[in-house]
Amino acid sequence: MGENLQENKFFENVAQILNSARENAKTAVNITMVYAYYEIGETEFSQFENLPSVGTGRKFGLSWSHYLFLMRIKNIDVRHFYEIESVKNNWSLKELKRQFDSALYERLAFSIEKDRVMELSKKGQVIERASDAIKDPYILEFLGLEEKPAYSESELESRIIDHLQEFLMEMGKGFTFVVIDLKIGKLKHQDLGQMQMYVNYYDRYEKSGEENPTIGILLCNEKSDSMVELTLPKDSNIYASKYELYLPDKKLLQEKLIEWLEEENGNE
Repeated sequence: MGENLQENKFFENVAQILNSARENAKTAVNITMVYAYYEIGETEFSQFENLPSVGTGRKFGLSWSHYLFLMRIKNIDVRHFYEIESVKNNWSLKELKRQFDSALYERLAFSIEKDRVMELSKKGQVIERASDAIKDPYILEFLGLEEKPAYSESELESRIIDHLQEFLMEMGKGFTFVVIDLKIGKLKHQDLGQMQMYVNYYDRYEKSGEENPTIGILLCNEKSDSMVELTLPKDSNIYASKYELYLPDKKLLQEKLIEWLEEENGNE
């Protein structure tokens, strides 16, 4: 008797979930049903925690292929981040895969304050100030360079010009007037001083009064964060980020991110 009641209740829950999915399917049939079937799995097996509810009115605006890829991302927070960014930036499936493979979530998480990391899964990348638009490192694997000990600045600059659209996609959104300088080897304090001169020039002679202050970004192989911090004033709009010519080790980045966040929580 008790087993029959439990079974009937389960099928009632399944029916309710599917009906809710159909009601929300006017603009996005595919993903609503996918989440519905996941919710059925949660009802029966209780193994899919914190999945988006199909009854909340959440809007989905990607293709079926996008969502098939997104559902393979096991970490729910990371999955939500890539979903939000795909919609906001109108990423193709190819670009979504590329951003995921380049560990965009982990790179942004390392570039913002630790107490804002959880916002990534709820709002995506939110740019309220210049520093929010910075990534560290930038991944330039789309240049298609073979692995060798070193490349000259002219070689890298030539490749970037040939792949300008991909480069701008990697630089991301949020910039108005930005000066980018590519440096081979370790960043020196003279490089920061030179960038300060560039930024001052554009602010004074090129930028109009209503535009935001010019941002300077130095891309380098190696840097000392303490040297950058001591060289630049606190309110500076100049940033130094490393660049990588090949896709990063995602597993290593994820482990470092977990360690970094746990260390911060332990210090609170």
